[in-house]
Amino acid sequence: MHLAYPAVLSALLFCTGLYGVLARRNAILVLMSVELMLNAVNLNLVAFDVWLSRAAEETLHSGQALTLFTIAIAAAEIGIGLAIVLAVHRNRGTSDIDKLRDTAEGPDGEDSGTSAAEKAEATA
Repeated sequence: MHLAYPAVLSALLFCTGLYGVLARRNAILVLMSVELMLNAVNLNLVAFDVWLSRAAEETLHSGQALTLFTIAIAAAEIGIGLAIVLAVHRNRGTSDIDKLRDTAEGPDGEDSGTSAAEKAEATA
């Protein structure tokens, strides 16, 4: 099999994931798009590892080892990311990225009724 087939598939997957990250407003769909991008990178790593192992006499399979490391990192990222998204959804009632702001900010970007003196007392 030629190297072009998995490389093109990987590029299509990565572009689909990038579009999902840029166009989606739901935090869970953004996390799914990031996972799609990581899978495209994994496909590329394995394809180039197989292609390079045919050319080299010694096969180290470093691309496959790096793919396993990337899968482990992606599993940790999705676990922590989903926990954060669920906590934010419980507190705010939405997982829309555009509506999520810092808790200290009001709807206009101003403080939510607290004065500078009250903030100074709270931090002291």
